Amino acid sequence: MQITLVPVEGIDVVWKRIEDYVQGTAEYTHGRYTKGDIRTGLMTKSQHLWLAHEGEEVFGFVVTEIANYPQLKALVMHFTGGRELDSWKPQMLEMLQSFSKLHGCDVIESFGRAGWAKVFKKDGFKSMYNFYELPVEGTQ
Repeated sequence: MQITLVPVEGIDVVWKRIEDYVQGTAEYTHGRYTKGDIRTGLMTKSQHLWLAHEGEEVFGFVVTEIANYPQLKALVMHFTGGRELDSWKPQMLEMLQSFSKLHGCDVIESFGRAGWAKVFKKDGFKSMYNFYELPVEGTQ
């Protein structure tokens, strides 16, 4: 399995191969993002697209971005999607660790549904908090 950081000019080339994965990920944002929003973020923001693939066959993707907090620097994993996660997660995390170290990050962070706590626990991630929301009455 190969892990590749896709340059901005390569996003159009690979988009059709990850579009369904991105759509599935967008659905879990509960109306916060569409797949188009994710694509726009990759094309116009300081976000990074990582692919897990064997040749032309793509198994998954991760979208990251460096966040500069007042007291630390983090590589934020915004979106993760694909199939056969166990076959590419170790290599992906190794690449993200190297990238984080190279860019002076103190931590790698992510947020998502509760199931991710179980998926990443054996990799050393700790669940720090849960995210909850309350719709504002009259806006839904």
